[in-house]
This record gives sequence, structure tokens and C-alpha cells, in this order.
Amino acid sequence: MNAFVVKHELILRLSVFLGMLAVMVIWELLAPRRSLTQSKLVRWFNNFLLVLFNSFLLRLLFPAAAVGIAVWTNQQGFGLFHLVSIPLWLATALSFVLLDFVIYTQHRLFHAFPVLWRLHRVHHADLDIDVTTGLRFHPIEILLSMVIKGVTIVVIGAPVVGVVLFEVILNASSMFNHSNIRISGFIDQFIRYVVVTPDMHRVHHSIEEEETNSNFGFNLTIWDRLFGSYHEQPRLGHLAMTIGISTFRAPKHCLWLSGMLFIPFIGRVTNYARNKDEVK
Repeated sequence: MNAFVVKHELILRLSVFLGMLAVMVIWELLAPRRSLTQSKLVRWFNNFLLVLFNSFLLRLLFPAAAVGIAVWTNQQGFGLFHLVSIPLWLATALSFVLLDFVIYTQHRLFHAFPVLWRLHRVHHADLDIDVTTGLRFHPIEILLSMVIKGVTIVVIGAPVVGVVLFEVILNASSMFNHSNIRISGFIDQFIRYVVVTPDMHRVHHSIEEEETNSNFGFNLTIWDRLFGSYHEQPRLGHLAMTIGISTFRAPKHCLWLSGMLFIPFIGRVTNYARNKDEVK
């Protein structure tokens, strides 16, 4: 199975990516949750430019990426799951849960340390939130995230199938929980017992500091509930809340690729980063 997955990994990931993107775009057009405040054409063009730039950079610096690391780890017999005898399905499931916890922890760290928050501001500076926001990250954050995932894969000895599954679901869930789609309150409350919904994650993109520093999960909601970072609803409601961060509101920084790339290197970290103190 590993050989098949590795051989078709790119096609699998690209198919799920394009399929999920198409579904979310159509859903947003048919049943939007909020009215957008900025030009969709400008936002989408620049957000997708950033995605293309990140993809090129990642392939250049990490040609093997997470799946390649998993292949190498399994060939060398490294990691926790090579020290114990467990079925592939269990190793795959445990790998998914552990990697999801690591991504949750990583997300909290990017809000906790000013130098990391500078990078993560690019994601939060989007003045609207929709499916493209889930793909919008600074290149340095993308590279750091790959290093963290790579180390985790080596330490636990994650099976190749588990890593491919996690990468595919993480990408799809990021588009889903950032999307500007309307879901009935009953269904949303039912779903979010297990997975992060758009309404739940939208709170995290509120301009209000207390709400920004909540709902860090990308896939499973258990981590926010377990570690006290779960926030039910925005104070002003989903229609009246303001998206973004107070530090950057000008379109030249928030909407255009040239501005996004320089956000980590300008301005001061005055809030949001959980140190609470003003840091240069």
C-alpha cells in the first residue's frame, strides 16, 4: 500500500485540494455566511499568488516534504511505532491524532511568542475570511511548520499512509473551517463536538484579542476543550464581528502579496501575542 500511496500522492492531494476548493467556492456563492468587505478579485488573486509562491518554495527547499520524510523514517525503522508491534490501522489513527495535537500546539506557540506571531499575522491580517484564508500563510511559517511536522513524523515513526491521510485532511479542513458558508446552528453544534466548523474557527479570526487567542484547533475540537481555549461564539455575533487584527487594516498590507510578505518585518507587536506586553 505504501508504494501505491507514494506513487500517487501528488495526484491524490491535488485532486482532493481542487475538489474541496470547488465545493467550498460553490457553497460560498450559494449560501454565504457573511457579506465580504473587500474586493474578492483582489483578495483571491493575491492569496492564490501566495499559495503558488509557498508551493514553489516548499518544493525547492523540502522536495521530499512530509511524505518523503515518512518514507525515509519507515525505511530506517525510526520512531515509536517501530519499537512496538501494532496494526497499521492503529498506527495510522494514532499518527493522525498525535499530528493533530502537534499542529494545535504549534498554533498556540505562534500566538504565544512575539517573533512567531509576527509571521502568523499574515494569516490573521486578511480583512475577510473565506476559503482562500485557509491557504494564506507566510512562507517562513510554512517552512517552520514543515520542520515541526517532519520532526514529529520521525519521533513517532508515522506510517506513510497516516501522513498522507493527515496532510490531505489538514488541507481540506483548513479550507472548510475558514470558508464563508452558512450551516444551520443545530448542525454546526452537532459537528463541532468532533471537528472544527467554520463558525467555530471564525471566532479565532475576530479582531478582539480574547477571541483571537481561542479556538486554535484545525481538525479536532478536543484540544481546545481539553486545554481551555474553546470559545463558543463571538461577542458581537458572526454578522457584526470585525475580521482581522487592529495592527494592520490598510489594503496595501492586507490584500496585496507585496505587503503580506513584509508584514512580519514591520510594526510593533502590541497585542494578540500572549505575552500581553508591548514588544518591539
